[in-house]
Amino acid sequence: MDTPKVIDYIVNWLKNYANNAKVNGFVVGVSGGIDSAVTSSLCARTGLSTLCVELPIHQAESQVNRASEHIKHLKQHYKNVSNVAVNLTSTFEEFKTALPETVSSPKLDLTLANTRARLRMTTLYYFAGLHGLLVAGTGNKVEDFGVGFFTKYGDGGVDLSPIADLLKSEVYKLATKLNVPDSIQKAQPTDGLFGDSRTDEDQIGATYDELEWAMAMQARNKNAKDFTGRQLEVYKIYTRLNNINQHKINPIPVCKIPDFLK
Repeated sequence: MDTPKVIDYIVNWLKNYANNAKVNGFVVGVSGGIDSAVTSSLCARTGLSTLCVELPIHQAESQVNRASEHIKHLKQHYKNVSNVAVNLTSTFEEFKTALPETVSSPKLDLTLANTRARLRMTTLYYFAGLHGLLVAGTGNKVEDFGVGFFTKYGDGGVDLSPIADLLKSEVYKLATKLNVPDSIQKAQPTDGLFGDSRTDEDQIGATYDELEWAMAMQARNKNAKDFTGRQLEVYKIYTRLNNINQHKINPIPVCKIPDFLK
């Protein structure tokens, strides 16, 4: 991959899209992770207004520190970058008290984690509306089109996706060229939605390198019988998630009414 040219291509794509949409720039939720760091850096390079928003909800201090370090780095190099922090912890807790008492359910933790992501999305669109900005998505290709590792109408609720055609390994290459802080490049990827130390790999059961391999194998029309051992395990993880998350990956189905019924 010609990393410098890819960076220039995405930056020009972002700038042209924003200019055609007649908006002022972009708003990005910055989490302290590699994807949001790369996305916000690309937006900053457009020269258009780039608002970095920190949205902690019971966030680990290490994640908050990495996000702050990255935003400080951006502001030192780009005058068009501004930032705001909105602590949504009390909002999240208040939301939970407004709900009817929930019977114990194995899906409760995941449902609440997705709720955190949707509260963040709502906040990003508040600032987008206020300042005439587009919400820039931070999902990469493996997450958005491989295993569907995102929250529908949470971090999946965006106006445009600048890095969604890049594999995670390619995102890291851009991060190096964009001088993203080492603390972010070396950190274990995590969505930070559960209020504990679990990583993406803990949740998925495979590393991003393994998922990229499985994605490539599926594209070559391989199937489970072609693999054994760890490769078979990873391929099954990938294909299972790819299958069950098609409702995220594909456009929303529309019930088309036949003309003779209208």
